[in-house]
Amino acid sequence: DACCQWFFIADELTAKFEETDGQCSDLARAAIRLGFHDAGTWSQSLANKGQDFGGADGSLALFFEEGRAENGGLQEITDYARELYARYDVGMGDLIQYMAVHATVTCPLGPRVRAYVGRIDAVQPAPDNLLPDVHAPADDLLALFADKTISAHDLAALLGAHSTSKQFGVDKSKSGMPQDSTPGVWDVSFYNETVQDIGEDCVFKFPSDVALAAHPAVSDEWMMFAGKQEHWNEDYAKAYLRLSLLGVNNINDLQECSYTLPTKKTRVP
Repeated sequence: DACCQWFFIADELTAKFEETDGQCSDLARAAIRLGFHDAGTWSQSLANKGQDFGGADGSLALFFEEGRAENGGLQEITDYARELYARYDVGMGDLIQYMAVHATVTCPLGPRVRAYVGRIDAVQPAPDNLLPDVHAPADDLLALFADKTISAHDLAALLGAHSTSKQFGVDKSKSGMPQDSTPGVWDVSFYNETVQDIGEDCVFKFPSDVALAAHPAVSDEWMMFAGKQEHWNEDYAKAYLRLSLLGVNNINDLQECSYTLPTKKTRVP
C-alpha cells in the first residue's frame, strides 16, 4: 500500500498534536500555520510570467524559510518536519500538508480534509512577499488571495483556522494570547468573537481579521459561519484542499491517503 507509511506518521503526529485532555496542542496549531505558510507562497500572476514556483512544495522547511520575518514562530514545527522527513521516505511538500490536515482533525470538531501525496518538492526558495500582512487593508488581502485563485468566500472559511491560533509575534507584550476563547477546539467562536466587543484581555484580534469580517465581500458568509459549525467545516475542507494544491503541477499523479488520518472528534472533551 503506497499510503502505508502515512499510518505510522499519523500515529507519531497524534502523540504530538493531542493534549492529555483531548484538545489540540500548540504544536498542532503550529502545524496548521506551517501548512498555510508553505502553500501560500504561490502567485498566479507570477506563474503566468514564467515564475511558476513556490506553493505547497516544502520549500519552507527545505530552504530554512522559517528565518523570514513572516514565518516567525515556526522554528519548532519546522524542525519536527525535518526530523520526520529524515526518517520516512516521503516528500517535504506532502509532509507539511499532511501535518496540517492531521492537526486540523486532531482538534475537537475539526473536519477531515482530504490528504493527497505525490507533490514534487521545491528546488529553490519560495518567492518573497506573497503571504498576508495582519495590518493590510481588506481589499489588498482579497486581491492577494484572488491572485492565488482563492475567492472571498474561501478566504472567509480559511480564516477560521484562527479558531485554534495563538499569536506570539504581532504583539510580543501579549505573546501566547489566543485568537478566540477556545484555542484547543476547532469551533466557530472565532467568527463570533472577532465581531463582538469582548475586551482586549480575552482574545487577540488581528486587524486584518476585523477588517475582512466587515468587508461586504466577506461579511455575509462570515456571519453564516458564526452560527453553523458543519457549514464552516465543509467550506473550510474544500478551501484548504485548494490551498494545499497551489503550485502543484502534477495533480493527476497524486494519490489520496485520506484514510490514514484520525477519525473526526464530534464532541468536545
